[in-house]
Amino acid sequence: MWCRRLVWLLRGPCQQCGSSGRRWPWPCRDTRTKVAALARGHHTAPGALPCAWQLHGDHLELRYRNTLMRLDFVWLRDHCRSASCYNTKTNQRSLDTASVDLAIRPQAVRVDETTLFLTWPDGHVTRYGLEWLVKNSYEGQKKRVMHPRILWNAEIYRQAQVPSVDCRSFLETDEGLKEFLQNFLLYGIAFVENVTPTKEDTEILAERISIIRETIYGRMWYFTSDFSRGDTAYTKLALDRHTDTTYFQEPCGIQVFHCLKHEGTGGRTLLVDGFHAAEQVLRQAPEQFELLSKVPLKHEYVESVGGCHNHMIGVGPVLNVYPWNNELYLIRYNNYDRAVINTVPHDVVRRWYHAHRTLTTELRRPENELWVKLKPGKALFVDNWRVLHGREAFTGYRQLCGCYLTRDDVLNTARLLGLQA
Repeated sequence: MWCRRLVWLLRGPCQQCGSSGRRWPWPCRDTRTKVAALARGHHTAPGALPCAWQLHGDHLELRYRNTLMRLDFVWLRDHCRSASCYNTKTNQRSLDTASVDLAIRPQAVRVDETTLFLTWPDGHVTRYGLEWLVKNSYEGQKKRVMHPRILWNAEIYRQAQVPSVDCRSFLETDEGLKEFLQNFLLYGIAFVENVTPTKEDTEILAERISIIRETIYGRMWYFTSDFSRGDTAYTKLALDRHTDTTYFQEPCGIQVFHCLKHEGTGGRTLLVDGFHAAEQVLRQAPEQFELLSKVPLKHEYVESVGGCHNHMIGVGPVLNVYPWNNELYLIRYNNYDRAVINTVPHDVVRRWYHAHRTLTTELRRPENELWVKLKPGKALFVDNWRVLHGREAFTGYRQLCGCYLTRDDVLNTARLLGLQA
């Protein structure tokens, strides 16, 4: 238990009695007596603060509400928000981090009901709101979710009755756009209805929320089952669940699908929440989840058809997580495009296969499969970092168009509308 509202002195006059010449941790005799008495009694000051703190060799330990924070002295100096250290107009740091003494220690520390005050050896004073520290400390971030989501299987999604957004509302009103983006952020998929079934109108739709990402497939891709590219997608065959562009160093963030015409049978689209499946692996076999999040693999796309010649390679684990809170942010799963496994030593590869099988079993559970019949006028947006898609085989003539969107721009649009993204 720490003493509350206690000022430790590093140098200078005693802030308790005014005497001088003492160096921390040795305040004057009167102050030491008071400190000892407070410590022995686990003193709580009148109107007890929900805060207690203690200095250590290289950091300040601060407990506020239910969070115990360990704040490095260099970190505390580097993140100062005073006018000379931080430009609030540009939200950019002015302080040269490389100029901060790596052995720096505060000369004095004080805490009131809302604020931490630190006085540095050169006399500079840093102030931090306690709420700001809880939000921005490592310990606070461990408790926070970067991207709020609703994990789903087919039944959960159907019961949620997530509405599609009308095209006119999507294009012309902030309310319609915000509703669409909220659905997309929570579930990783969202639909727009009553879209004119042309490639041009689909492009207008996509540009409402993002810059279109141009890739080797062009800006807006448009295909039928003519095998014009050396890819299984350009056939009438069924496609198992997968994420796209795993062979990019940064897989495309969002994918747009719009079926413009289909004269035949079959061709339903399969959607699976990869994060829901991964969550089941984390609960049932955490050591396998960890393996899938740490073992790097190569994915590649080799194309040599007509005038198209490409050999693309992307590297990364199947599951990508934020290391401070183990939150999943990207799944890179494509059994078609996975290259030779030559980045994994022999004593790990068998365990990786077991972990991959566990994840695949979850992804292929029938209850996790959401089947959707795309039709002209109904556009589908898919979070390619989260939701796997596939297709059943089909007959007849089928036209599909779509594009990839830059993830940062989609998230920026959502934030501008007040959403957490």
